[in-house]
Amino acid sequence: MTRSLRPDAVLIQAVIAGALSFAHLHDLAAAAGQSGWKAWAYPVSVDLLLVAAWRRLRAGRDRSSWTWFAIALCASLGANVATAGLLDLDHVPAWLRILVAGWPALAFLGGTLLVHAPAPSTPEPAPVPDAEPAAPEVEMHRTDTPEPAPVSAPAAELTPAPPQPPTSGPAVPPALLDHARSIADAHRNTTGEPITADALTARLGLPAPTCQAIAAQLQLT
Repeated sequence: MTRSLRPDAVLIQAVIAGALSFAHLHDLAAAAGQSGWKAWAYPVSVDLLLVAAWRRLRAGRDRSSWTWFAIALCASLGANVATAGLLDLDHVPAWLRILVAGWPALAFLGGTLLVHAPAPSTPEPAPVPDAEPAAPEVEMHRTDTPEPAPVSAPAAELTPAPPQPPTSGPAVPPALLDHARSIADAHRNTTGEPITADALTARLGLPAPTCQAIAAQLQLT
């Protein structure tokens, strides 16, 4: 898709200024003794140095670019002013001839330095520290079966003691009980039959409650 060319006032002004500056440099070089094609080469050399310095300035500001841009601008403006009638072009001074003759070497040096100068270093961004890697999750599985916790033995239940049959009657001394037992054994050996409670009571001659307690312990009827 082609774009239609439209006239631009700035572009037209640049073409006019370039043509006039080119003609003034040519006239000054011719008046300084540079005839033929050499007079046409001077304007080209000045304009090329001016463009190279300007491009270098746009890429990055440094002191050398400003220096060569100022030199090329002074050469262009000087030629414009010198050809305005302030300088007799038929009798050019010797110092101007020297400047014109030495310009090619100066322009070559400036162009070489501008083209091969290292680009201005831009500060590198500080490296962002890497985030510490998160610790991997580790699943632990036990291969051994855990021993069951020992179950405490229940406290032994206290079994109540069997109730003792209540003793009826007065307490019988052991000696008296032995004496009654001997009487009962002697009666069994003699008669062959166990003694009765009444017979034991008669033999002992003790109160009835005591005799009943003895008979109960000897299991007499």
